[in-house]
Amino acid sequence: MRAYDSDLTPPWKRSAPVPEVAAEPDLVVEEVATGFCGAVIGCEAGTVTLEDRFGKHRVFPLEPRGFLLEGRPVTLVRPSAGPARPSRTASGSLAVPGARARVARAGRIYVEGRHDAELVERVWGDDLRIEGVVVEYLEGVDDLPAIVAEFGPGPDARLGVLVDHLVPGSKESRIAAEVSNAHTLIVGHPYIDVWEAVKPASVGIPAWPTVPRGQDWKTGVCRALGWPENTGAAWQHILSKVRSYKDLEPSLLGAVEHLIDHVTVGGPSQP
Repeated sequence: MRAYDSDLTPPWKRSAPVPEVAAEPDLVVEEVATGFCGAVIGCEAGTVTLEDRFGKHRVFPLEPRGFLLEGRPVTLVRPSAGPARPSRTASGSLAVPGARARVARAGRIYVEGRHDAELVERVWGDDLRIEGVVVEYLEGVDDLPAIVAEFGPGPDARLGVLVDHLVPGSKESRIAAEVSNAHTLIVGHPYIDVWEAVKPASVGIPAWPTVPRGQDWKTGVCRALGWPENTGAAWQHILSKVRSYKDLEPSLLGAVEHLIDHVTVGGPSQP
């Protein structure tokens, strides 16, 4: 006997099946009814919580065809038990599970100090390893022209430099202006120290305090906030609050992304 489909709806009128996608942390989707777009930050029985780029949270039910993933309808489901793999790196780039570090490029990114280097590693470390970009710190930029000349940037060995307090009229801007090399890119942020590039809300403070001129800035910050005057411990506390690019000010984000592009575009890795 011939078997018949119990669904008598003509095939051309049937809804096409949509894939089920686990609502893993950091997965970016759009809710179809409201158009709210955000990253998954939590998933409970029957609901998912999204966070948009402004930090706003919304809770939605896990309904069939309730979301768009890269413009395509999907049904979000609760992730299975076990450690979830993030779908994105701390910088917001797509994660590449199991990717091995690339052989280091001849080009480099220089930053002013150890704290700058640790912050860059915290957010962009995965990306830098995949791209084969090494970040080194200089302990200041007073001798930057000589440092650039010694490195000898070229088409296959580009140099990028991240400078603190790179604003018109600052000492740092005058030093940067002394460097003239087509294969060197110097960018910076407006903050006296990279500490300020971490959003105050992420650290749990209303704002970074104003420190009087002539006073060590980091020590002055600790004093104003009532923290022990141990700048190393204070920095580790600040760094521990940085989980992704969302905890950093846009001026630093743009500067670092620009440097990575400069070093990697047209800068081949070493064989």
